[in-house]
Amino acid sequence: MFFHAHPDDEALLTGGTMARLAQEGHRVVLVVATAGELGLSARQTDLGAVRTREAHASARVLGCARVEFLGYRDSGLEGRRRHGFARADVGEAAERLAELLHEERADLLTTYDPNGGYGHPDHVQVHRVGTLAAELAGTPRVWEATVDRTRLLRGLRLARLIRRFDLTPFEKTYTAHHEITHSVDVRQYAHVKRAAMAAHATQTTGGESTRTLAALLKLPPPLFRLILGTEWYVERKRLRA
Repeated sequence: MFFHAHPDDEALLTGGTMARLAQEGHRVVLVVATAGELGLSARQTDLGAVRTREAHASARVLGCARVEFLGYRDSGLEGRRRHGFARADVGEAAERLAELLHEERADLLTTYDPNGGYGHPDHVQVHRVGTLAAELAGTPRVWEATVDRTRLLRGLRLARLIRRFDLTPFEKTYTAHHEITHSVDVRQYAHVKRAAMAAHATQTTGGESTRTLAALLKLPPPLFRLILGTEWYVERKRLRA
C-alpha cells in the first residue's frame, strides 16, 4: 500500500516502484490523504475534483488495483488551513488508514521521511499518520519514500551552471545517502512513470516559474531514465521477518 499526501506525489516519488510491483504480480493499492485542492495550478475551479480524476488516471497507468482517498482537506504549503490534513487528529487518521491496511492484509506500507521530503505540512503528517497506522494494523514493513539528498544536491549544482539559485533550502531536505536502505531500479518502467506523471496535467502550469513536473516531462527519454530511474526508501521498522 502506497500512502501519499496529494495527487501527483505517487507518480513523482513512487511511480516506478508501483509499476514494477504491479508488473511482477503484486496487488498495489494507492491511498491519498487529500484531493490537493490548494495545489498551485493555472486552473482554480473544481481543482480538487479534477486532481482526483488525474490520480485515478495515474493509478490506472501504474497498474493499481485500488485507489482510496481519506477525504481530508489540502492544508496548503504553509499548513495554515484550520481543517486541513496537517491539523487532523493523528490517531483518528491513523485508524482510518489502519482499516484499509487490515482489509488489504498489506505486507508493506510506504510513507514519507520525518521531514516530509521538503517540509510540506501534509507530507510531514503522512509520516506521522502512516507510522502509527502501521503499528495499529501490525503491518510488518514500512518504507519511507524519499530522495537521495547527496544525489539531489549534485544535480542541483550542475543546474546552477545554467541558472543561479540558492541551494540552502535543499541542504536539509529528504534523506542523507547513508540513511537510505533501499534503492529501487525502475529504469525499465520509466515510460510508465512518465505517463503517470503526464496524467497530472493541472500540475504542469501555474506560478511564476516552470513547474517541476513540467520540466521533468520535457526531458528526453534517456535523460529521464537517468534522472528518475531510481527511487529511494528508508526502512525504519520491521515487526516480523
